[in-house]
Formats: sequence, C-alpha cells, structure tokens
Amino acid sequence: MLYKLDMPSLSIVMPSMNEEETIRICIEKAQSIFKKYDIEGEIIVADNSSDRTAEIAASMGAKVIGPIKGYGNAYLKGLAEARGKYIAIADADNTYDLLELDKFLDPLMAGEADFVMGSRLKGKIEKGAMPWLHQYIGNPLLTEMLNFLFKTKISDAHCGMRAFTKEALEKMNLKTHGMELASEMIIEAAKSGLRIKEVPINYYSRRAPSKLRSFQDGWRHVRFMMLYKPGPFLYLPGAFVFILGFLITASLLLTDSAAYNRLHSFILGSMLLIIGGQTLATGGYMKTYGLIHGMYRDDKKGKKLLSYHSLEKELFGGSLIMGAGLFLGLKVAYTWISSGYGSLKEVESAVISMVLAAIGLQLIFSAVFVSVMLLEVDTDW
Repeated sequence: MLYKLDMPSLSIVMPSMNEEETIRICIEKAQSIFKKYDIEGEIIVADNSSDRTAEIAASMGAKVIGPIKGYGNAYLKGLAEARGKYIAIADADNTYDLLELDKFLDPLMAGEADFVMGSRLKGKIEKGAMPWLHQYIGNPLLTEMLNFLFKTKISDAHCGMRAFTKEALEKMNLKTHGMELASEMIIEAAKSGLRIKEVPINYYSRRAPSKLRSFQDGWRHVRFMMLYKPGPFLYLPGAFVFILGFLITASLLLTDSAAYNRLHSFILGSMLLIIGGQTLATGGYMKTYGLIHGMYRDDKKGKKLLSYHSLEKELFGGSLIMGAGLFLGLKVAYTWISSGYGSLKEVESAVISMVLAAIGLQLIFSAVFVSVMLLEVDTDW
C-alpha cells in the first residue's frame, strides 16, 4: 500500500561503528523508501568510526554526527536531530533490511499504531546471523522478563529495527547511554500508553565483527529492569529472607534447648536478618535513583517516603536499634569482666548484639546515603 501525502517527512537514524562495507547499501535502501512513499526524508548517521564510514555516508547525502561513543548515546543524539513526522531506527550493518520499512510505516501512517517493533523471532533469521545463545536463551528470557514486569506482549525485545511517530518519541523519556536503551524504549512506550505493534522481519548475517558482549550487555538490560522495578528483584526476596531470619532467630530464643545445640541455626537466622536488611536497603537505593531521574513520574507514595522527614525517622530508628545492640554488647562484656575473663555462656546475647548493631548501622548509613542523593533535587516534589 502506498501513501501520497502532502510532504510528510521521515527520519531514519542509524548508529554506526566501522561499517564502511555496508553503510552505502543501507543508505541506498533508505533512499528507495523515500521514493516509494514519495515523501521528504532525511538520513542521520550517528557515527563513532575509525574507517571511511562517515565519509561514505556524507558523500551520499546523509547527515553525519559524531564521533559519539556508546549505542544509547548514538541514538539519543541522532533522535534529537530527527525532524521527521515519522522516525525509523536500524543498525548500519545491513543485518536489518531497510526495504522492509514499509511494514513499519504503513501502520504508523494509517494511524493504527504509535510505535512499531520488528520481530526477528517471528520472521526469518539467516543461518549464523544470531548466536544460538541469543536466539534461544538470552533474548527470549529477557523478553519474557520485560513482558512480565511491564505488561507488554512482544516477542523480540532487542530487535533494533523500530519506527514511531515524532509525537511518540516526545512522550518517551529516553535517557540511557548504553545497550539498555532498547529496553528503555519499550518500557517508556508502555508506560506512556503508546499503541505498540509488532511486525515480523528478516535478519541477516553481518560482515564486520559484532560489537555485542553477550553477558555484559545482558546484565545491563537486567540491571535497567531492576532499576525500574526493584520490587520483584530486591524488595520481595529481601523481605522474605529478613522475615525468615527473624522467625528462625525468634523461635530459637523461645525454646529451652541448650545454646550449643542450636548455635549454628542461631547464626544462620542472624545472617539471614543482615542479608535481608541489606537487600531491602539496596532496593531503596535503586528506588531513590529512579525517582531522582524521573523514572517514576507518577509515584507519589515513593516520593513521600523519600522526604527528609521520613529520612530523619530512619536515622532515629537506626540509632535506637544500634543503641540496643551496643547496650546488650556492653552487658555481655560486663558479665565477662565480672567472671574474671573466664569462659562465657553468652553466645546468643553476643550474636543478637551484633545483629542489632549491624542492622541499626545499616539504617543510619542508608538514611545518610539517600539524603546525599537527594541534595540536588526538590524533595517536596
């Protein structure tokens, strides 16, 4: 289906890093899309190459910006330059066939979608184009994780060929500088209520060596999802471990068994209390970072919890808990001195003293760290 409109414009943004073998064919395919739709278009190449990629792109009429280091940075800079009513993105290595852009543009121009994703897993993947680990484990696992956490229904979260309207781009609060921009774009599209459509595409082998780092890049996506949704990753497991530790420790204290018969269980419960507390604190740090950087724009409860008034309460509570631990520790020390520095049967009291002091100190440091992060923002929101 062809569309003849009154001079709408299409921007095609491509990041590149040493793609002199393929940049020419990518630009030629992009230009053929402009002719097919009879629209005014622009090609923006966000480059960080040491070869002739930028020179070739410029000679073919593309707008070259750079050098720009980092996948996310390249797209952020390129998208900031895009003037088109419609914007498409794809790599400059010809692994994505830009002649398939009509699958993306048709639903956008027909008003059926705001954001169109390509799906390599629903299309055809050329033999050797995608490593087995990525195709059958990494990509599906990360995609399902994203779908579960953010209520999306896509099959290929890391497909790099996408298109959206200029209005949709302005609604997405894109900020990340690395590979996790691929996840951020989907998350922001879902949060902004954009109509997301997925279309099957083909995926081809690349000529130049891949720049992907499987485990490092995979971890960046997990870390980013953890930042957006710390609950399933940190709050829930942290609360479970902390409560389990508390129940183990409390049940042992309420029994009359000899201390030496339950010492290992007592130490286990104490360790779980400290580990659970640290996990919950880490979730708090990530939540604070997300609030500061605008990732939870509508989270009024989270913002309220991070007021200085609440942080002062945390400081006070941490001081009380640590004080109780120190008091109990001093009592154990006094008993030891009174016994003439001999053998001491106060192991459980000593462990409880250590746990209370550690948890109290942890609360104090958490309050201080969070308050430092909030120094440059308006905590009244």
